[in-house]
Amino acid sequence: MALSQIIPTFARTMWILILMLLPLSALAYVGWHVWCLLPLGWLWKVAVLALMTGAFLMLFAGLSRTTDRLPMPLAVAVYEVGTTSLIVLLYLFMTFLLLDIGRLLRLLPRTLFYDNWWTVGGITVAMAALLLYGSLHYRHKYREELQLTTGKPLAKPLKLVMVSDLHIGYHNRREELHRWVDMINAEQPDAILIAGDIIDGSMRPVLEQRMHEEFLRLKAPVYACIGNHEYYSSEPRARQFYKDAGIRLLQDDSATVGDVCIIGRDDRTNRHREALGVLMKKADRRKYCILLDHQPYHLEQAERQQVDFQFSGHTHHGQVWPISWITERVYECAFGQHERGRTRYYVSSGLGIWGAKLRIGTRSEYVVATLHQE
Repeated sequence: MALSQIIPTFARTMWILILMLLPLSALAYVGWHVWCLLPLGWLWKVAVLALMTGAFLMLFAGLSRTTDRLPMPLAVAVYEVGTTSLIVLLYLFMTFLLLDIGRLLRLLPRTLFYDNWWTVGGITVAMAALLLYGSLHYRHKYREELQLTTGKPLAKPLKLVMVSDLHIGYHNRREELHRWVDMINAEQPDAILIAGDIIDGSMRPVLEQRMHEEFLRLKAPVYACIGNHEYYSSEPRARQFYKDAGIRLLQDDSATVGDVCIIGRDDRTNRHREALGVLMKKADRRKYCILLDHQPYHLEQAERQQVDFQFSGHTHHGQVWPISWITERVYECAFGQHERGRTRYYVSSGLGIWGAKLRIGTRSEYVVATLHQE
């Protein structure tokens, strides 16, 4: 193997190890505090910590596809417990960190941290309330309305429903998808646009639940680009699923819908995807051009190519606070409307979600855009 290949591979391996080390370090920090707090014998403390660790390790079972070898009900439980434990760990870590700061500043008494049922009860109630709120907030889907205008020819106003990041699989199952399809059909759109990550990470629950049948109930033509999770789940099988679901996949391709040209980019996971300039040469620039690009990097490219509107997803707006603060530093636009020159953008926080079905400080949404003559 050439040195040019070894270095990127080593860098990716180190990055994965760092990502694993961070939550494991947080688990050790939280575990120590739980050990000190619980007014129980050491055997009971060991049992509690074993349950916490087991729940967290279920996360890696889902990421490693071990769930694909389990009976479906057990696989669903492992996936949901593992991913939810990651969010619980985040907020427990933040809670204990704030308490430690308070103790160091001598604002809190030492007795609060050792063998104290009141502290245990307070933290437990707070975590339960937060999870309940996050679950209910995720279930509610926000309707974001956009008004788009064009000076290009337009025979009549066009109504578009745009969504991203459905992440159907072990957690967003067929009954959930059924509700989303009904919601989209109620808008009576002229076309439906999906900005990638329809599939979460495993094809098994998608195929076993025959989820393509739900997409076939949509009453408008569906156009989609591909996302990074389709590559994680097996890109060729994902493409076949799109075909079975009646979804027109635009993978470095374009399609015409009335007076609108829809351009779909391959995901940047594919380092050999076509440059946007090459795609735009094949697009009908006389029409209103909508670009579907899953990951909202390098927004200046769409502006440079005089794209009228770009729709993206991927960020989830961090999914939960304070991760949303991080995404806002990483991306030029991590969520919502944006403009560059004469190009308009919308980065969606997603209709579905990866992992735990919780929204804290962010929202799940779908976009209803109406295109008018200027």
